[in-house]
Amino acid sequence: MKVDVCIVGAGPGGALLAYLLAKKNVSVVLIERTNQIGKTFRGEHLNEEGETILKKYNLFDEVEQLGLLRMEQLEYWHNGKLFKTILPDPEVGHLGIHVPQAHLLQVLIAAAEQYSAFHLMLNTKVDELLQDENGTYTGIKAVNGEEIIIIESELVIGADGRNSTVRKKANLDVTTRKHGYDLLWARIPAPENWEPSIKMALIDDKQISLFSQTNGFIQIGWNIEEGSFPILRKLPFTPFIEQLIVAFPELEQTVRENIQSWKDFVLLDVYSSSSEHWGKKGVALIGDAVHTMTPTGAFGLNSALKDADFLASLIDHHTINQINLSDCATTRKKEVAKIQALQLEKEQSFASQFVVMV
Repeated sequence: MKVDVCIVGAGPGGALLAYLLAKKNVSVVLIERTNQIGKTFRGEHLNEEGETILKKYNLFDEVEQLGLLRMEQLEYWHNGKLFKTILPDPEVGHLGIHVPQAHLLQVLIAAAEQYSAFHLMLNTKVDELLQDENGTYTGIKAVNGEEIIIIESELVIGADGRNSTVRKKANLDVTTRKHGYDLLWARIPAPENWEPSIKMALIDDKQISLFSQTNGFIQIGWNIEEGSFPILRKLPFTPFIEQLIVAFPELEQTVRENIQSWKDFVLLDVYSSSSEHWGKKGVALIGDAVHTMTPTGAFGLNSALKDADFLASLIDHHTINQINLSDCATTRKKEVAKIQALQLEKEQSFASQFVVMV
């Protein structure tokens, strides 16, 4: 196969970029290693910037028709009691929007499929990057089942997440920073009459967050000491979960019914990363592949969408061979550095929200 651009990773960033390029009649193939879109868990919260990008391309209304949920307030709780509430800026109208990844990707892929310049390949894994005699990257060798696929392209985009194969194969640098905690995820049905909100509490000096989701669910994010889960899961489960019930008594029934062992949690190894070089001749990176975010503030999805929007604005048939990837990354690198610094500040100052109560 021969295309202008080969994008590896069909998450929101890769899918949006594929749509925007196909819309310009830049031929693009979108590669996804899993056998269905949205199978791999990724962030599902839009902030105002992500919302703006979707509205810019008239995609937001379609996503909303499939289902999304605006967070109407941020609450801080202590020992089962609400003590502080933060409401959104009236001009924004929310403190974040839960958008199921499947809904967002369905809209993005459907939009891209309107154009003959777009092609999607599922269950396809990158094996190696191709180079010419000058060291310029000229495409990929991929594997689909037992079939070997050669895709020649003017540009290869790594949108394949924090463990990016494209980044590794291109020997692009990455600096990783641990944040001193890991995260346990769990998803439970919300009690009746649960108001869409983000709720925060402090348990053993560690942050716990509840995020309302569409279809009547709550996502729990529970910070634990970095590397502690192998030891934690050997301990009795009940005392751990009792802390959650003390923090949010309204959840007692649904917690007891739906979180009954350590297996009901999913562990996320938390770290942030950044790359000095966002690409080299013939290769570029976007999203978590080039700047992994922590879950704090739910910036990851939105940053990937901004990367895609920014890079798409620079690419057309005339510029695809002339893009200076160092220059084009400069603006985004500065914005990402500010966000990562803000995340670190929020993590370090979280406990101060409860000083009056403790």
